[in-house]
Amino acid sequence: MPQTDVIIIGSGIAALSAAYYLKHKNVIVITKSSWTESNSMLAQGGIAAAIHKNDSWKNHYEDTLIAGCHHNNKHNVKKLVTEGPIEIVKWCKNGMTFDTDNNNQFLLGKEGAHSHNRILHAGGDATGREMTMFLYNKIKSKAVLIENEMALDLIIENGTCLGVRTKANNGALNTYLASKTIVASGGCGAVYGHTSNADVITGDGIAMAFRAGAEITDMEFIQFHPTMLNIEGRCVGLISEAVRGEGAVLINDRGEAFMHNIHHQKDLAPRDVVSRAIFEEMKKGHNVYLDISPITNFKERFPTVSNICRENGVNIEHGKLPVAPGMHFLMGGIRTNDKGETSIKDLFAIGETACTGVHGANRLASNSLLEGLVFGKNVASHILSVPFEKRASYSIDEGTDSQGQKLNLPTRKHIQRVMSEYVGIQRTEAELTIAVNWFKTYQSTFFDLNVKNLTREEMETINLLTIGWLISSSALKRTESRGGHYRLDFPYTNDNEWNERQIIRTKEEMYAEV
Repeated sequence: MPQTDVIIIGSGIAALSAAYYLKHKNVIVITKSSWTESNSMLAQGGIAAAIHKNDSWKNHYEDTLIAGCHHNNKHNVKKLVTEGPIEIVKWCKNGMTFDTDNNNQFLLGKEGAHSHNRILHAGGDATGREMTMFLYNKIKSKAVLIENEMALDLIIENGTCLGVRTKANNGALNTYLASKTIVASGGCGAVYGHTSNADVITGDGIAMAFRAGAEITDMEFIQFHPTMLNIEGRCVGLISEAVRGEGAVLINDRGEAFMHNIHHQKDLAPRDVVSRAIFEEMKKGHNVYLDISPITNFKERFPTVSNICRENGVNIEHGKLPVAPGMHFLMGGIRTNDKGETSIKDLFAIGETACTGVHGANRLASNSLLEGLVFGKNVASHILSVPFEKRASYSIDEGTDSQGQKLNLPTRKHIQRVMSEYVGIQRTEAELTIAVNWFKTYQSTFFDLNVKNLTREEMETINLLTIGWLISSSALKRTESRGGHYRLDFPYTNDNEWNERQIIRTKEEMYAEV
């Protein structure tokens, strides 16, 4: 039974940032697929930081609050925007390179809801990939990396996290004990049919923490990216917001630039606003396109997007890319403080898995990679400042052998259909009630699992069911429209006060509702 100082579940930028700063400890990084399979690797847009002399952290701070509809944790937002530039400069000194002009000055782009050009890019539109690979190369000789092993459940004893149980692709069950455990396994894109997320992002970390009794918050706030490449009703790839930052314009099949009449920032309005506008156009029967003709060097500036278009038979020379919104980012997750601490002792969470409150009700574009860097470092710094305890040997109770029993589980596509139809961009009480009642029929599978005989596919389905219930029931309870949670039966809210009516979902609460 392997023991170590720190276990990190996940291999995205938040996980690797934490691993880097924990380099003097014994660290095991566990990921259920290849370390290259993460949303961080897919991030095109860039990383936001107020580093230009005409910009300031206060501007970035205000933009983040406005985009988040003032549902943000202001303390954590300030940490994000003040520590972010320091972290980026440090990484540049360590060898990380971002795109620059002929004078060796950063090429700073502009994206939705930003008041200044402050988006750094690497490799054109491959920023996440470049940053993740850079961090991986920094930690690969210092941490133990275990690939193709899925975390099943956290080991909790007397309110303390002792480690994690996993299952390898060959079916082997393993137990890892650690002084500290960090969940950094990403969001839950697979719960929706149309998503920009990697296929492996099935909400495992959040569902696992929920089963363990951790507090989960803000699950109703889902960010739909406005511009997924839309081929015959299928979202096949992301068209970075940076494309609109370079001058591309959203138009319908009549050639109308409809965002001009909706928001003063037009095509660079906050993502929730743009997604709803596109959705309304589609409800009217219109197709929506991204007019890229104003961008003269499109292939050079956006090589990743160009390749996605080519692979799906879209000729960029025609100047119009068919687009539709798709699930992109979860603002909620495992509730943490600025040190990454959860409601369970010795259990931490960072990245999209966590809810620090920095994103509020709607994430500001290109703040996610920044969050991974800043809070990955913060959790590592805190862990290094507290005592480490060696775990005693632990006897795992695998439960009753359920071999031969057939679980009553829906297909992944069925879950995605329920979420897309009833818990999508626009919501109503009636639709949310349908979704909640549907998920309730599977609640018996959420807890007290015998993981010994479950396949990876079954575990992922159970996790998706758990996530779907958390999102839909939280959305039903929030009787307002704010950011990524938009209800047709309640007015839109964007007041300047922190909204205290967060929904905290715990295992005990779900049991009470069954």
